Amino acid sequence: MEWFHNYLPQPILWQFGFITIRWYGLMVASGLFLAILIVAKLAKKRGKNPDDVYSLALWLAIFGVIGARLYDVFIIDLNYFFYHPQDIIKIWQGGLAIHGAIIGGAITLIVWCKNKKEKFLDWLDLAAYGLPIGQAIGRFGNFFNQELFGWPTDWPWGIHIAINNRPEKFIDYSYFQPAFLYESILNLSLFLLLFFLIRKKTRPAGFLVAVYLTGYGLIRFVMEFIRIDETAMIGDFRWPQIFSLIVCVGGLGWLYFLTRKKV
Repeated sequence: MEWFHNYLPQPILWQFGFITIRWYGLMVASGLFLAILIVAKLAKKRGKNPDDVYSLALWLAIFGVIGARLYDVFIIDLNYFFYHPQDIIKIWQGGLAIHGAIIGGAITLIVWCKNKKEKFLDWLDLAAYGLPIGQAIGRFGNFFNQELFGWPTDWPWGIHIAINNRPEKFIDYSYFQPAFLYESILNLSLFLLLFFLIRKKTRPAGFLVAVYLTGYGLIRFVMEFIRIDETAMIGDFRWPQIFSLIVCVGGLGWLYFLTRKKV
């Protein structure tokens, strides 16, 4: 705990000439890789071709990143990127919004299923199953980038934030809530919940994604009370918080519909 409390992470893992390996990219790639393996295993169990998972994952990764970046640029930090358009391509510095990734991925999945003549909800469930474990690992990229932290704290697990990464109004504080860690643990818990649910009995198509949307919507809604990074605001509420609440309510409504339909 003392090591975690005092360790000051650096964004670059290894650099040789023009070749740079960043922790952020490594964590995101590792999360994606594990999610793909887990989804491929479930797909095989459900009579799907695992090779389709690998080919689909490439497209989801590409357009998920594009969606995540566009969402961050136009919804979260439009004012910044309006004056710094050259920074739009610098995704290695962070700024990938998971809500945008989900939207971009969903659109990609719709097109893929239509072309392959596959059932959209079946594949949406598979994607939802892998998402939270990928997010749980990927969040550690935020740790190495010194971003996604919460209010100042003197708790023993508070993380040390370099002065150049602190919000101006908290410039005199050194330790902050590890919001990235909280969300990572909650995402892992959501994955374990989905793992438990699919082992108990057969679920209707769309069930896993409904649980995921409900769970992650709630997770992100709560986390927005802790996060202090700048974002778009609607009144006194952070836009990601409002959007997450909409996602959570939509997921609950979907679960209710599936339950009523089954009855």
